[in-house]
Amino acid sequence: MTRLRRLPIDVWFEPLIIVVLGVGYVIWYQSTTFTATEEASLAWSTLRTTIWAHIELTLVATIIVVVIAIPLGILLTRPSMKWLNPIAVNIANVGQAAPAVGLLVLFTFWLGTGFNTAVIGLVVYAILPILQNTIVGLAQVDQRVIEASRGIGFSGARTLVQVELPLAVPVILNGVRTALVILVGTATLSTFIGATSLGTLITTGVTLFLPKLLVSGAILVGLLALTIDWLGRLVELAATPRGLL
Repeated sequence: MTRLRRLPIDVWFEPLIIVVLGVGYVIWYQSTTFTATEEASLAWSTLRTTIWAHIELTLVATIIVVVIAIPLGILLTRPSMKWLNPIAVNIANVGQAAPAVGLLVLFTFWLGTGFNTAVIGLVVYAILPILQNTIVGLAQVDQRVIEASRGIGFSGARTLVQVELPLAVPVILNGVRTALVILVGTATLSTFIGATSLGTLITTGVTLFLPKLLVSGAILVGLLALTIDWLGRLVELAATPRGLL
């Protein structure tokens, strides 16, 4: 009980919400009569493929964003490169400010339809939270701590790896969590450009006026977003130095 009390409330409360929503959806699903189209779309063999395609799209986009945004954020906090900071953030902000559907359509004209185009559109859309949080996380590290590490003989690279990044981890990972949730929601729009996702359920429900299919798609996207956010919170908690908890 003592350990449970020490845990942040979202660590144990969020999975309760997931379980309640999941059980509620299963009960509703078991007690509802579906049309032939709804049954075909919600059959586990089909739904499993759709959910996995959505997760794959989200994870691939997230990995690419992390590989781009975190090193770029680190680079932009170095004294010689700080002057580029506002320029890079403003460019990244363009992707966030643009409507997601419009962004995907623009990339479709350039690259065609399909999975790869959806991934590129999602990367551009989600790069800002991780880039900005990396910059903020490193910028808030106490300069005296950095000077102390250099004073005991640490090189700039060693100071970055062993001092700055561990102290910035909570903020950086919070940005990754934000990007993940954004990507889970935005990935539903990829169905408009030929990439399979849970958005297929939603668009089919709207197009054919099948509200049960629409509700199912919306609930499943919400459950997936909550689950990924919770898993990201656990990673954030595990990676945060004990002194910062």
